[in-house]
Amino acid sequence: MDTFSKSDPVVILFVQGTGSSEWKEFGRTEVIDNTLNPDFVRKFVLDYYFEEKQNLRFDVYNVDSKSCSIYKQQDFLGQAFVALGEVIGSQRGRLERALTGVPGKRCGTILLLAEELSNCRDIVTMQLCANKLDKKDFFGKSDPFLVFYRSNEDGTFTICHKTEVVKNTLNPVWQPFTIPVRALCNGDYDRTVKIDVYDWDRDGSHDFIGEFATSYRELSRAQSQFTVYEVLNPRKKCKKKKYVNSGTVTLLSFSVESEFTFVDYIRGGTQLNFTVAIDFTASNGLPSQPTSLHYASPYQLSAYALALKAVGEIIQDYDSDKLFPAYGFGAKVPPDGKISHQFPLNNNVDNPSCAGIEGVLESYLQSLRTVQLYGPTNFAPVINQVAGTAASLHTCRVPGAVCWDIPLLSLSPYRWGARTLLYPFTGQHPVTGGCSGCPGQHNAGAPGPAHRAHNTSTAPHLPPPPPSSPALPGRARRRRWCSAPPGCPSSAATVSAAGPRRQRAPGLAAAL
Repeated sequence: MDTFSKSDPVVILFVQGTGSSEWKEFGRTEVIDNTLNPDFVRKFVLDYYFEEKQNLRFDVYNVDSKSCSIYKQQDFLGQAFVALGEVIGSQRGRLERALTGVPGKRCGTILLLAEELSNCRDIVTMQLCANKLDKKDFFGKSDPFLVFYRSNEDGTFTICHKTEVVKNTLNPVWQPFTIPVRALCNGDYDRTVKIDVYDWDRDGSHDFIGEFATSYRELSRAQSQFTVYEVLNPRKKCKKKKYVNSGTVTLLSFSVESEFTFVDYIRGGTQLNFTVAIDFTASNGLPSQPTSLHYASPYQLSAYALALKAVGEIIQDYDSDKLFPAYGFGAKVPPDGKISHQFPLNNNVDNPSCAGIEGVLESYLQSLRTVQLYGPTNFAPVINQVAGTAASLHTCRVPGAVCWDIPLLSLSPYRWGARTLLYPFTGQHPVTGGCSGCPGQHNAGAPGPAHRAHNTSTAPHLPPPPPSSPALPGRARRRRWCSAPPGCPSSAATVSAAGPRRQRAPGLAAAL
């Protein structure tokens, strides 16, 4: 806050660790002198995890050259709290938030924009062959293979790919292979890519045939023409005056495809509809006993409430209306005391939706006081109800967009959220003659009752959901969707989500 000029603002980003209340500084923008409407150039690159609530805090300060530290109250201009999911889930990735923190004063607003690094999502498929390579084996020819290296900022090289070995030939043709652009050149199209040619030896002492250098930009020209590289051996070149080369390598084909991400689907209008069903069977124990999963002490929520908040606070950022249907099962409900395996927590049969996660928690606690825990455990009615609701959604919330309604069931008595089953869903595909992931029309009897007809309208092109895949380790185990309707070979898939192991957690049923 300068007396004779405008402010010299800087924004400091703080991140909050998972399960911690401590804020840590992540980075700062540059300082822009003498302005009240700064547009910062420096960006913050954050790892985005869909299954985690990533809290961010943006502090705005005025930098005074006479101050030894900007962390002074008189230099503070305001702050904003936001979850990364809110920015990603906002329209066009733009979120405006009012700055607060200075009592009795309007601090202005901060505009946050989020975008995924596009140059790291391309995947390259290429094929190479060689001609007249040097003969290295005494009783045969050569067993050549290629080794790809990308250059680092310090001038060193890091291996990024090896081809297969083609035995006993001086004119090998290697199989096509696929490699991410980020692995090949880290998104820098002009960065040097070095390729070594070796003769394979069983003892591991592979013989060096030669090398050549190129770049992603140069390789990409092979999309329209063959590219031939001379394989040179520097040592032989120094020794032999008439040395020409040690053969040639030809790039036969080169193609680039983009890998669609979760953010692409959000940008395309995908909405995640969250439905929760809570187990009210007697096996949970009396709610008044500390051993019960429904027990809530004065200092901590019950295990069910904790699980609900952990899942719901993530999902709600991607649901525009924040209305979540909530059910219970396995209890005797008033007034007649009949056993119900599908009763609305808010006692409204016509509209079981609750306003936000807090509304779901309030309805859950109210139901806990009025129903009698009983049994047996039967969640089939809830699954059928959610599947039916998804099947009835024939239109998208975003005009002209394509939607996929994906009921998701998460059930595990020992590790909530650790087992995820993609249950039957329906979808509208902007194509005719078959579903994404299916080789043509469905066979007779395959489609389930929830399968809708293909959308033959001229909707804008959107990427189909990625095909279902086996579970991958660590953080890679996320955002796996099934792209085929019920009846397709890939209409159900089981994946695992990373999470802390617990002794026993509630049988929470959640539907997206």
